[in-house]
Amino acid sequence: MDKNDVVLKPRNTAGNDEPDVNGGGEEIRDQVAGFMEAWGIPGVAPFAFCLFFSKLVAYTFFYWLPFYISHKVIGGEYLSDLTVGMLSSLFDVGGVFGGILAGHISDHLDARAITASSFMYCAIPALFLYHAYGSISLFCNAAPMIVASLFSNRPYALITTAVSADIGTHGSLKGNSRALATVTGIIDETGSVGAAIGPLLTGCLSSRSWDSVFIMLMVAALIAGLLLTKLVIVEVKVKLRTRSSSSLEESLI
Repeated sequence: MDKNDVVLKPRNTAGNDEPDVNGGGEEIRDQVAGFMEAWGIPGVAPFAFCLFFSKLVAYTFFYWLPFYISHKVIGGEYLSDLTVGMLSSLFDVGGVFGGILAGHISDHLDARAITASSFMYCAIPALFLYHAYGSISLFCNAAPMIVASLFSNRPYALITTAVSADIGTHGSLKGNSRALATVTGIIDETGSVGAAIGPLLTGCLSSRSWDSVFIMLMVAALIAGLLLTKLVIVEVKVKLRTRSSSSLEESLI
């Protein structure tokens, strides 16, 4: 190393005069967040495990829905491969509208946890209705499928984008922007584990009964919502406090 080269180091706390690239001895702030440090950020663990169960539900549908429809009597007959493909694609259509709706509600309320948990709770009756009444006719299969997709398919998109960005810039990180990548990776990859486990469990359970599969999906949606309970309570308290402050200010004017 040439003697004129400068070594990249944070500010020396021992009192030695070490050169640094900032010239003024300013501490380099954007250090990579440690794995355990990132897990300790408020909201990371609840949203990560919520995404685990959310993706478990969504990806089970992605991989198994065509097979499920093709082996189910709908309207008194088995559907052709073309009809099965077209019908199962409606799950993605519901997801598109669900993503737009979830994003709009989340931005309007500024409440990520309330939005995500509400969608997962609403997915439970939608899943039940789809399994219970989807065999009556094509319409009775398509309509609850779209509704189930709307509520179960898109909360994970909200969590992997807006929520990850919010948590990655949390005040506890003191402006460490590089922590965003760590937080996003933890949340997204925890969800990916659920995306792998869901279809695997479905393969085991479907050989016994599809009732067991849908019970698993409804339980997973319930757990996903319950995991955000603490954050939902915090958001509700903040909303009530803000509303009370606004009412007080208006009364004083």
